[in-house]
Amino acid sequence: MINGANRQRVQAGGVLLLLFLANLLNFFDRTIPAIITEPLRKEYGLSDLQLGLVFTAFTLVYAVAGLPLGGLADTGARRKVLGWGLVVWSAFTGLNALAWNYASFFLMRLGVGVGEASYAPAASSLISDLYPANRRARATGIYMLGLPAGLMLAFFTVGGMVSAFGSWRAPFVIAALPGMVLALFMFRIREPARGASEVAGVSRHPIEQPIRTLLRTRTLLWLTLSGVTLNFASYAGNSFLVPLLQRYFGLPLVRAAVVTGFITGVTGLVGLTLGGWVADRMHARSERGRLLFGAVSLLAGALGTGLALLSGRGSVPLFAMCFGLGWLGLYNFYTTVYPAIHDVVDPRLRARAVALVFAGIYVLGGALGSAVVGGLSDAFTLAAMREAGAGEVTEAFKAMGLHSAMFLVPVMLLFTSLFIYLASRTFVADARRIREELAREAEGEWGLRKAA
Repeated sequence: MINGANRQRVQAGGVLLLLFLANLLNFFDRTIPAIITEPLRKEYGLSDLQLGLVFTAFTLVYAVAGLPLGGLADTGARRKVLGWGLVVWSAFTGLNALAWNYASFFLMRLGVGVGEASYAPAASSLISDLYPANRRARATGIYMLGLPAGLMLAFFTVGGMVSAFGSWRAPFVIAALPGMVLALFMFRIREPARGASEVAGVSRHPIEQPIRTLLRTRTLLWLTLSGVTLNFASYAGNSFLVPLLQRYFGLPLVRAAVVTGFITGVTGLVGLTLGGWVADRMHARSERGRLLFGAVSLLAGALGTGLALLSGRGSVPLFAMCFGLGWLGLYNFYTTVYPAIHDVVDPRLRARAVALVFAGIYVLGGALGSAVVGGLSDAFTLAAMREAGAGEVTEAFKAMGLHSAMFLVPVMLLFTSLFIYLASRTFVADARRIREELAREAEGEWGLRKAA
């Protein structure tokens, strides 16, 4: 016989599995353009800035659409937000295969961004209600395994799809089908009550001025800044690693994609599983411990990626090993920062808090990362051409330009480490304040019910 506690754990595990699978599809779908960058560039005659703007536009729509969808997830059925989001982003992913020029491809990506914006706020809110604070980092780590798993699956398979079908359009059609099927399961999720995992009860009364309440939380502001610089680095890296390996190291598309899969995917499987366990252990020892672990991890990320770029083009394995170790540190951002957000926010505002943080980190970080690095790549390419006294841009100059622009990645990871450390200094006070407020509200409501 399965008792009540075991049944709850099984149900929580089932929901977490669905959230992981949807997150995998989320990152698989959004990674396809990064892999077919070179075929797309050559077919439509695009610059690196134009390529970067595709990722920027997607990210801006993703950030802006997440705000109302986060509010909907806080007040409505989260399973419906998740299910319909999957349907929308899968449909537009498939429609990407029908693009007839750069503008149409650009617009289809905006539709994918709207659909995917529904996902993270609702999923994060569910996880915080399914798992208590002392197990939340591990649960978040499992959920976020969808990120490296999706990247790895995309980088390992999309190049092969392009080669097998002779077109960059095929992966978009193939990617659209699983999302439609998974959406059917999302609609059947049994949702926990809001605040179900908290020690103190949670009031059912809405919070007045929710956005202003969130903006007064100092830790949330530092964590948002850390997310801005983290997303700048990760979006620039994920967007331009494949073309960097093709241009700078001369690798063919399939091999460049596979190497990128190891750098950004395999490292994440290790970082999120081991990192989630370490983060929970550090949190058990000290309330600041989890965030301090994140700050050290991102410092290691900056050093690893910087050393990779400084190693030159002599050895692909050396570059992949150093950059991969750096990316390993990057993944501990998710197991340390995401749980910390929930610890300093009222359960009734968690989806909106995630949406607000995401709006900041994607508008100022993810959106700018690809565009700025793309624009710098074009500028450094022209500078290399002029320095050589040449009269036209060649692939060799494009390789040099992109390599120089990628040095922004370790710089931004260094800033991420600093902001997480600053968040650790205000975290204890903010987390304690939320616990005390919940306890007071629960005591007040109990007194009212007793008097009635």
